Amino acid sequence: MLKHFNYIDAGVDIDAGNKAVELIKPLAQKTFGAEVLTGLGGFAGLFSPDFSSYQEPVLVAGTDGVGTKLKIAFMLNKHDTIGEDLVAMCVNDILAQGAKPLFFLDYLATGKILPEKVEEIVSGIARGCQQAGCALLGGETAEMPGFYSAGEYDLAGFAVGIVDRSKIIDGSRIKEGDCLLGVASSGLHSNGYSLVRKVLLEHKGYSLHEPVPLLKCTLAEELIKPTIIYVPFIIPLLTKFEIKGIAHITGGGIVENLPRIIPPALKAIIYKNSWQVPPTFSLIQKEGQVSEAEMLRTFNMGLGLVLVVAKEQLKDIQAQLKDKQLQSWPIGTVKNRLPGEEKISFVEENRK
Repeated sequence: MLKHFNYIDAGVDIDAGNKAVELIKPLAQKTFGAEVLTGLGGFAGLFSPDFSSYQEPVLVAGTDGVGTKLKIAFMLNKHDTIGEDLVAMCVNDILAQGAKPLFFLDYLATGKILPEKVEEIVSGIARGCQQAGCALLGGETAEMPGFYSAGEYDLAGFAVGIVDRSKIIDGSRIKEGDCLLGVASSGLHSNGYSLVRKVLLEHKGYSLHEPVPLLKCTLAEELIKPTIIYVPFIIPLLTKFEIKGIAHITGGGIVENLPRIIPPALKAIIYKNSWQVPPTFSLIQKEGQVSEAEMLRTFNMGLGLVLVVAKEQLKDIQAQLKDKQLQSWPIGTVKNRLPGEEKISFVEENRK
């Protein structure tokens, strides 16, 4: 008998995709402002920015994912916060240039579309966009049978922001004597999860659901914590203070991210033990016998951002962050760099 195939025989359910779009439309619409000219469902999103308050507007774009933190979401079957991580990883990057996020796009690929699961994932993305003050302008949900393991998916995000050319933060105004201000992370954020799973789950056999005394919660609760979206904390500072540099501490840790904003003739001196390292990192280091150097180049170690600011503005910036319930610590200084010296070094605290 002649077999008549259709798309669903190949594993692609167009109706499920359409249902998913209908479920996520209200989530996206909650993020819309007057600048959004179209709803979801078109071929592209239309956004009309207000340039009237900018002398020379510059668009700033960034893209990222959440790495193998997705594996934790799969293991827990918890998908309502991973979208916040996705937004955070993108908007924090463009924030590092001094840009205010305008809109966000997402890409979700999976082996089989389950509309309610898509809705759960996108609810986190929409919530993240609301925190960042940007519109969830559009996205793509791709059903790719045979490409992903059952129940798994991948996420990518894309953010666009705006900044006046004269106010771009690129580190060029950093000078000797400026201070390094470390801003607290909520924990691991979205980096180093492959090592975390290797050490705690595979090597030591920790259960995600049993309380860990050192953490004062279960491992699941700690590992699924969303990445902090720093936009509402940092954008208000930019109108009152001169923030000379912002390093978003992601993969590569302080060791690789901070030098990216330090001018070639200068170096960053970091004082050891000058900030509060969350116990999660101590647990990973102890259980995996991970070297200090490896910890520093893999994890944020409790610092989601490092700001470079003038010494005379340091305390006022700290006070404003504290008013918003965000902890920060003076962690170092900027000094002139001699030929052959590294751009970053960790020293025992000596602030004389």
